[in-house]
Amino acid sequence: MSTPVPSLELNDGHRIPAVGLGTAGMRRDAGVQAIVSALRGGYRLLDTALRYRNEREVGEALAASVVPRDEVVVTTKLRGRHHGADAARRGLELSLANLGLDRIDLYLIHWPLPRIDRYVETWRSMIAMRDEGLIRSIGVSNFTPTHLDRLERETGVVPAVNQVELHPHLPQRGQREYHAAHGIVTESWSPLGRGRVLRDHPVITDIAARHGVTPTQTVLRWHHELGSVVIPKSRNPQRQRENLDLFAFSLDDDEVAAISALETGRRLWWSNPDRHHEF
Repeated sequence: MSTPVPSLELNDGHRIPAVGLGTAGMRRDAGVQAIVSALRGGYRLLDTALRYRNEREVGEALAASVVPRDEVVVTTKLRGRHHGADAARRGLELSLANLGLDRIDLYLIHWPLPRIDRYVETWRSMIAMRDEGLIRSIGVSNFTPTHLDRLERETGVVPAVNQVELHPHLPQRGQREYHAAHGIVTESWSPLGRGRVLRDHPVITDIAARHGVTPTQTVLRWHHELGSVVIPKSRNPQRQRENLDLFAFSLDDDEVAAISALETGRRLWWSNPDRHHEF
């Protein structure tokens, strides 16, 4: 890592690194070692979820690493079956036990699940648990402006982060503009979309060659230019280092616009937040 990773300030005064490690699929001993490798290489933001079934591995990696606990922002997510006031507390307690921690740095509602209509109740419970010191920052994932408006209207508390699907095929301009207007940090999941389709695109490869970086680094830097936190996944130590090394170059406005013009509007896995039903 040649240039330090910057951080973004959240609306609650805390900060979050601009690049983190997505850990979905990192399980068992190999998963623990991949996460330890990332921490050794400079990652200070780890993203997991109860639904990923690897919170224990993240906790084991934290315990095995020489990086002080207070230097790492640990994110996990409340799954669908824990929507509701009492259930949300049970969900948090389960995640804390899995991780072996006494505090979650950033806790997100994984999906809004509007069909069961308990996300406001869940949000109130998360506010209370934050005020008790069990959570440092609270946020959401896959919430649309409609869902976010309702949270603010009914509780007065705006999420610090909204983690959404965001990649050059789905730049989410309207969503990002809403976040910026309301002081919400955008965090990108599946930042590379369908991987090779983007990495091999002439627009991406030409810009990468111009800067002497990889196509993956080019796409990840595009996210940073948009102001989004990005959480790429990799178990490979070399690729982990490359994914973190985004700050010795920058893209100009025309390059950002060219990558954004690759928009197709198609979501991965048909993950529409108004219909997705995750438990």
